[in-house]
Amino acid sequence: MTEMREMPETQETAETIDAFHRGGFHLVQPKNGGHRAGMDAMLLASLVASGKDGMRVADLGAGAGAAGLAVANRLALAQVTLVERSARMAQFARRTLDLADNAHLAPRATVIEADVTLRGKARVEAGLPDDYFDHVIMNPPFNDERDRKTPDALKAEAHAMTEGLFDGWLRTANAILVPGGQLSLIARPQSVADIIAACGRRFGGIELTAIHPRPAEDAIRLLVTAIKGSRARLCWRSPLFMHGEDGHAFTPQVDDLNNGRSAYRRSRPVSSR
Repeated sequence: MTEMREMPETQETAETIDAFHRGGFHLVQPKNGGHRAGMDAMLLASLVASGKDGMRVADLGAGAGAAGLAVANRLALAQVTLVERSARMAQFARRTLDLADNAHLAPRATVIEADVTLRGKARVEAGLPDDYFDHVIMNPPFNDERDRKTPDALKAEAHAMTEGLFDGWLRTANAILVPGGQLSLIARPQSVADIIAACGRRFGGIELTAIHPRPAEDAIRLLVTAIKGSRARLCWRSPLFMHGEDGHAFTPQVDDLNNGRSAYRRSRPVSSR
């Protein structure tokens, strides 16, 4: 992000308009309550490396739309569907698309208000048909039920992990992806076993990248990509370090990923079987 413009406070909540990709696009989001997008969303978006004409991308649990719109801003041929269960966050996404600053993205983005875990006919009727999307990205809720809960209801909904969450989300991703389509997600490293189990026979060619604040510090996030129907083996990639040994500046690679100047490409071709 490069700037933040505060909007007049309402009785329900204050909000801001935040710039991402150094002003490449803007996001309307809650100032205090609810989930605010940042680095996680930009790193997630960087996992979509390239796009063909009309490539379809679904952002599951999109919030105000940060990750999906970051993909659309970097890849001019991508068509993005933002899927969000919370009516209030879906409204933020719609208002985001109405911004004049986002006029170059709005024709290629759609907001769907739906539960990611819908199945069968209900999911299709919500606008998520089978074998339709080329790429699915997701930033699922990451707080364990044993973690201290936030008193903010909107933020709690966005952050609260429930049992079987990854299985439900990946079931939907598998259903709506075309054969050979790519799944990408960002999560806590502690979720790695659940993610691999949820991939099961649905996804293969799993690539895992641990994100560390600095070389001597433990990982705080995990980037995951996988291919629908692939039987390729799992691969642990070299870790990503956000900062050098000293200071708080991002490393050049992370700064490029955060600002949409480059993508974090898979180490193996998407077609690996």
